[in-house]
Amino acid sequence: MRTLLLTTMGLALGLWATPAPATAQAITTTRIASGLSGSLYVCSPPGDANRLFVVRQSGQIRIIDNLQGTPTLLPTPFLTVTGLVSGGEQGLLGMAFHPDYANNGRFFVNYTVTGGSTRVAEYQVSAGDPNVANPVQVQTLIQIAQPFSNHNGGCIQFGPDGYLYIGMGDGGSGGDPGDRAQTKTVLLGKILRLDVDAPAPFIPASNPFVGDPNGADEVWAYGVRNPWRFSFDRLTGDLYIGDVGQNAWEEIDFQPASSTGGENYGWRCMEGNSCYTSSTQCTCNAANLVDPIQVYSHSQGYSITGGYVYRGSAIPSLQGTYFYSDYGTSKLWTFRYDGSTLTDFTDRTSELAPSSGSISQVVSFGEDANGELYIVELGGEIWRIVPDCDTVSYCQATSNSTGATGLLFALGSLSVSDNSFSLVASNLPQNQFAYMLAGTDRGFVMNPAGSNGNLCLGGSLARFNAPSQIGMADFLGIFTVQIDLTAIPVNPTVAVQAGETWDFQCWHREDNGQSNFTTGLEVLFCP
Repeated sequence: MRTLLLTTMGLALGLWATPAPATAQAITTTRIASGLSGSLYVCSPPGDANRLFVVRQSGQIRIIDNLQGTPTLLPTPFLTVTGLVSGGEQGLLGMAFHPDYANNGRFFVNYTVTGGSTRVAEYQVSAGDPNVANPVQVQTLIQIAQPFSNHNGGCIQFGPDGYLYIGMGDGGSGGDPGDRAQTKTVLLGKILRLDVDAPAPFIPASNPFVGDPNGADEVWAYGVRNPWRFSFDRLTGDLYIGDVGQNAWEEIDFQPASSTGGENYGWRCMEGNSCYTSSTQCTCNAANLVDPIQVYSHSQGYSITGGYVYRGSAIPSLQGTYFYSDYGTSKLWTFRYDGSTLTDFTDRTSELAPSSGSISQVVSFGEDANGELYIVELGGEIWRIVPDCDTVSYCQATSNSTGATGLLFALGSLSVSDNSFSLVASNLPQNQFAYMLAGTDRGFVMNPAGSNGNLCLGGSLARFNAPSQIGMADFLGIFTVQIDLTAIPVNPTVAVQAGETWDFQCWHREDNGQSNFTTGLEVLFCP
């Protein structure tokens, strides 16, 4: 919320203070696409603020266009990957755009080939249409045999270092019967790291086990069970890994941006913070195991869906907040983590529930080029997390000289980018002088100096004193003012920011020469 420096209680204009940070922002979701059954992931090319690419388990990639306007699902698929097996935990599972995609058109997919192996392959956009890819695969970066059909991982992401990170499950079945996650020479149960700009076999020289006979060159970190969605904080470069548990605990693992790799996240010696079973490669609670930063038991859910740290601009107060979910219960949670301390844990399930429909079977989150976040349902609905813009009337007005109580409400858009917001006061005495007020928060002062009414604003006050914002109630007792959200009169003017909450009220003269106030109106503004 912007801070408006105190005027006198008599509402004369005063000096203005430096704006304060926005207050906590309410959020909700809006559906941008549906009917895309088997959707598993969404992402955008770097710098492309208008398109969101939807990865479907069947092998199809679709495009949602016009994100900044009315999102529209394009009728032609961007790509259909062939030669894959789909169903259960297999299929087209991940996608990542090269950091220089705008210039080279390169992108990568993770899918299950016929026979069950995991393949990470390179494709390229077509020369003639940015919304259609060349269907011919450029090359296979890596192919890894899978002993079972489950625990394929599937997430691929480019890190801030420009390398491609690949999440591999432990090979499946239950309990990691091959102890693969702890065997560093095996690529299963690992986070791998490849340099897609280098020649095959694409190994960065800085990978932690390069040249080590006890570890595979591709391995970046190990000891994960089924890392179902991981992401990098686009501001800090920190890595968050949602790792699906066995039968008791789900966990989120963390790797700071300063890491040189080689972390052991503990599976199968550990499930969450608890001992699971013995391994020839690790000991339960050993000092070299990296504990998760967050866990939850199977009394709360049974299959974690890792998410993202919010770095968009639409919800400023949630900057640095990590979102994640549980596939089985559709719970949605957030927290903040500074590298050592987890704070602000919040259950967002009710808050993010849409006004119509419901969100269930959350298989992924996604991030667009602007850092705004999306929720992906297996059933095919894609939801965008947005500010919950609203107006709330509060504070009872007293009767004025006409025997009525003055009411205040909003017209136009609550979007700061639209800048078409108006305040309307009604039930005023006809043809009497009036002006609008803004406050830093709600409040209550009964009968302030020179008034019979109640001042419903707290903190600092401001009067909109531009010629267009003061005037007379008309013959119907209505007074309307259009507010320029880019130039609120603060030192000398300040723009309203998305996610800020402002409180308004209208002061007016009465027929008997005294004055009064309308009800108060609290407004939460959108992007």
